Amino acid sequence: MKQLSALDSQFLFVESATTTGHVGALLVLDPSTAPGRELTLDGFRALLEERVHLAAPLRERLVEVPLGLGSPYWVEDPDFDIEYHTREVALCPPGTAEQLGEQVARIHARPLDRSRPLWEMYLVHGLEGGRVALYSKVHHAAIDGISGAEILATVLDVTVEPREVEPAGAWSPAPLPDSRVLLLRGVASSALRARELVTSLPRSLPHLADLPGAKNVPGIGLISGIADVLVAVATASDSGRLADGRDLTVPHTPFNGTITAHRRFSYGSVPLADVKAVKNAFGLTVNDVVMAMATTALRRWLLDHDALPTIPLVAAVPVSVRGDDEQGELGNLLSVMLTSLPTDVADPAERLRAVAEATAEAKRQFEAVPASILQDLSAAVPTALSGLATRALFKLATVPGPPLNLFVSNVPGPQLPLYVAGALVEGIYPVSAVTDMTGGMNITLFSYDGSLDFGVVVCREMVPDVWKLIGYLAEALDELLALAAQIRD
Repeated sequence: MKQLSALDSQFLFVESATTTGHVGALLVLDPSTAPGRELTLDGFRALLEERVHLAAPLRERLVEVPLGLGSPYWVEDPDFDIEYHTREVALCPPGTAEQLGEQVARIHARPLDRSRPLWEMYLVHGLEGGRVALYSKVHHAAIDGISGAEILATVLDVTVEPREVEPAGAWSPAPLPDSRVLLLRGVASSALRARELVTSLPRSLPHLADLPGAKNVPGIGLISGIADVLVAVATASDSGRLADGRDLTVPHTPFNGTITAHRRFSYGSVPLADVKAVKNAFGLTVNDVVMAMATTALRRWLLDHDALPTIPLVAAVPVSVRGDDEQGELGNLLSVMLTSLPTDVADPAERLRAVAEATAEAKRQFEAVPASILQDLSAAVPTALSGLATRALFKLATVPGPPLNLFVSNVPGPQLPLYVAGALVEGIYPVSAVTDMTGGMNITLFSYDGSLDFGVVVCREMVPDVWKLIGYLAEALDELLALAAQIRD
């Protein structure tokens, strides 16, 4: 058995009738390279069955500690059934990208069954051009962006011929653990975490007000300030916290507020070489260019809806805090960086400069915050109250107004062609999550084989025209390339 971390557990507790805690990926495949020029569910299932032992979460399910006296545990599922988790659907002709996006949105909106391992994979047939898609979703309690890519890697190969995998030993899962065993282990682990909290929490509390939405919760600023002073006194040093002089006032937008259970999803790609050309011309980073593209696309969309705020948007950017010795570990090892998106700046060149400055300042502030802050503060919430506390804090953080406008996430990926059972992967498009607190829009991208692949997930009622954003992202890059050309000339 392996116990979920306090942070992993929060992704379970946040779920509600309108919010799900899983993330996914959409792979568009060309089956013409596969044996028999096709990819069947039986063929895919056979490949996965040979490799399912390579990623523990694929055969593990949750078990709860009685009375909530400890975080849940992952245990091997004695009733694991790969046929339940692997399914297929088909689009009606002509099988357009829009139809695929709609099908993915419907599946993505459905919660996972917690009595089984928390993942599903779907083959989607009938795409135009003879293409096939593979959509997978895994609960965020088991993975973050980096470990999620590692799970997906179980079905990916770097050659048309599937790689040889060391056969698994005989799999004989034990029966589900007795409730008394779970209770004893849960209580013991809670006591251990309480001792660890004594040393970890003091270094994180001074930074409490820096978290997304924290300033909206009554008393948080006072707690953070008192902790800051106590740390300084106890260590006979200057303040433990780097003052954040940024004005991160969060404006209202049409995609902030109470979300529904319905989703929309759009996807698309831009050449990575074009992004790097802009990066090199202006001496920026790839992420700076990505944030500038997102800023311009959002500005265009807000202008369409006569809803452009007079101040910048505020975006949360997930950041992996995995050390070299933690690569390959599953679960969540991440933190969050807040940055402004200057959608209020009309001039493209000025907007690009403003994005670069905002990102640099966000990094400076992020580096002053302990990498373990999310884990430390999650551990401070009594496990028996975590579900209620998490949802209550989400509610409190949104009462005065949105704590942030949206998430923009950038996950690095391999720069070489990949295959699934011999079918060439043409694109890998992230399918993330939205919540009341984080906004009804999420823009996530994955770099793959010379492309940046975008996935945009939204609340259907808030952003019914989600496909416009894909076009605006491409147009934003064209605008930046034109600016880069002017510099070269």
